Order: sequence, then structure tokens, then C-alpha cells
Amino acid sequence: MVSAENSLNILLAEDNAVNQKVIAHMLAKIGYTADIVQNGLEAVEASVQKKYDIILMDVQMPEMDGLEATKFIRQQLAVQPFIIAMTANAMQGDKEECLASGMNDYISKPISMTGLKKLLENFCLNQGFHGTPLL
Repeated sequence: MVSAENSLNILLAEDNAVNQKVIAHMLAKIGYTADIVQNGLEAVEASVQKKYDIILMDVQMPEMDGLEATKFIRQQLAVQPFIIAMTANAMQGDKEECLASGMNDYISKPISMTGLKKLLENFCLNQGFHGTPLL
């Protein structure tokens, strides 16, 4: 579990309801909750209204895809969140395209608990969170 002083504000931008539930459940198992939005446009709006430490951003979404949403967030926000691309595309060049759009990291779907924990642990270590953020 995470101590109150080390809690993270997480936004999950995912259009698939099943994926939303699975990822939210994984986060809950390691002590986190996330605000959930359905598309990139909602992700942009949410990130303008609230400071998020991490955005788990699906790449392919309706209204505005994750790449465009990330570019907008990078251009508009003074305080930048750590954005993790989530995509079923695991082809050569997909990770590079995500990073080129301004995303900080990448995880392929289906997302595993181990992979998600590793990303969050790396973020916590890089941001100077103290203690053991994940159990």
C-alpha cells in the first residue's frame, strides 16, 4: 500500500470499459485509484482541471487519440504529468512514435500486473517518493 504522503494522482484514459475495469482493479490491488476518462479529449480536459502525476494513455481512442492528447498536454500545461502509452500495437516503431509524441514510457496490452508495477515503481523512484510505494 501507499502511504498518504506518497499517494499519486493517476488518470486512466481508456475507451474500452473492460480494460478500464481490469486496469483499475490492478491499480487497486497495489494501493492506487485512478480517475477514468473515455477518450483523449476528456483526458486533456481532466488534465487541465486537475494536476495528475501519471496519465495512463491509450493510444487509439475516439474523439482524440492518445498521441494528439499527449501533444496538447505537452504544449499547454505548466506542470507536466508522466504519460505512459498503453497500446495493443507492439510493432517496430510504435514505441518510438509514442515517445516522439511526448509520452514518457510505453506498455503494451494486454497489461500485466508485473509490467504496471514496474512502471509505477520506476516513476516513484525517479520522482523521489520515499519508502516502498508498492507492495
